[in-house]
Amino acid sequence: MPYQVAFVSLGCAKNLINTEQMMALCRDAGFTVTGDPEGADVAVLNTCGFIESAKSEAIDNILELAELKKRGRLKKLLVAGCLSQRYPDDIRAELPEVDGMLGTGSYTDVVTAVKELMAGKRPEHFAPISQACDDGERMVTTPPYTAYLKIAEGCSNGCAFCIIPKLRGRYRSRSMDSLLREARELEARGVKELIVIAQDITRYGMDLGDGSSLAGLLKELCKLNFHWIRLHYLYPEVITDELIQVIAREKKIVHYLDIPIQHCNDGILKAMRRRNTRAELEALFDKLRAAMPDVVIRTSLICGLPGEGEAEFEELCQFLREQKLQRAGVFQFSPEEGTLAERMKDQVDPEIAARRVELVVDLQSRIMDACNQARLGTVMEVLCEGFDSAEGCYVGRTYADSVEIDGRVLFTAAGLVPAGTFVNVRITGTADGDLTGEIED
Repeated sequence: MPYQVAFVSLGCAKNLINTEQMMALCRDAGFTVTGDPEGADVAVLNTCGFIESAKSEAIDNILELAELKKRGRLKKLLVAGCLSQRYPDDIRAELPEVDGMLGTGSYTDVVTAVKELMAGKRPEHFAPISQACDDGERMVTTPPYTAYLKIAEGCSNGCAFCIIPKLRGRYRSRSMDSLLREARELEARGVKELIVIAQDITRYGMDLGDGSSLAGLLKELCKLNFHWIRLHYLYPEVITDELIQVIAREKKIVHYLDIPIQHCNDGILKAMRRRNTRAELEALFDKLRAAMPDVVIRTSLICGLPGEGEAEFEELCQFLREQKLQRAGVFQFSPEEGTLAERMKDQVDPEIAARRVELVVDLQSRIMDACNQARLGTVMEVLCEGFDSAEGCYVGRTYADSVEIDGRVLFTAAGLVPAGTFVNVRITGTADGDLTGEIED
């Protein structure tokens, strides 16, 4: 029966891939797939359950969809993803509005679950998380010029603060053949910016035992007709000289590297179960800048891990002042259930941790402002993402700005600039962290 199934995807791009796979499965089953839950037979909410803020967002979305059900504008609610994998008992007990659940190993069961829901059942599918399939067809939901390519699932790094291995399983690389087949499909659709993603892309192929590696994969991807290839995330301890050479040499790979370091103090890094020292991080950044003088480095930082005192925090701030990393996501430590860090001694007062986040964000905003000032007068290649009627100009991104994460370029043009077009823009100003400019003839 042609049920109408609505999809809502929360969390990261890796989660979005799973949503797109579920959408394709439902489409192929003859269902009508939509992004609007109102009036649908079933709403599938693909959730994130990584940190407290993500859990709160998921619960808020469940309650919003429950309100639609109450008003008769939605029949059934199916919750998938990390929240259902992590808290199935709590969902059963506290959220009776949820009619069924899919764990992170059961995305491919979505069609069966929809049929069971519409037959009056309460399906719960929780296959082993190590068996999740990532080779399925997708209904790509990103703009036609940008798409993600997920090259691996899970994580085996075992960081003390992170619950992902318990939600997604151990690291599992996809085969090179399946990735290149999917990349060619994206190429055929006209994708111009390919964003290579996984929890840790640097370990790609290490578990396959067939010689596959990230460097080798990138060489093959660069043979395809993409304009930009962007990389998320590279773990610092396995960035090899070969990989650096490939990134520096291949013109399609943008010199924007997302390298989550989390901290710089050796004691905190050890407590986090990270595999670097401050000296090693500094040496890596020096090597990257020597190979790519225009490299933009983005990182992730955690403030308030147990044991972080004023001295450790000040060391982090001094490190950031010296390194001048152009991009940073700054997070307050969240003592997640089931992680090693939850049980650590010397927990930091949440108010102190929150204040430290504010201080680092302020520090980083000044670094970013200085970086933007240095762009004034230069001409930069910009991927146009359309006309913003509120701003009264076109909006786009440079190689230094990843989608929905970093800043934008607001620019004027004498003629029409279609979304997905690459143009040269002379940078003439800054505005609240964004760049402004005009097309260079």
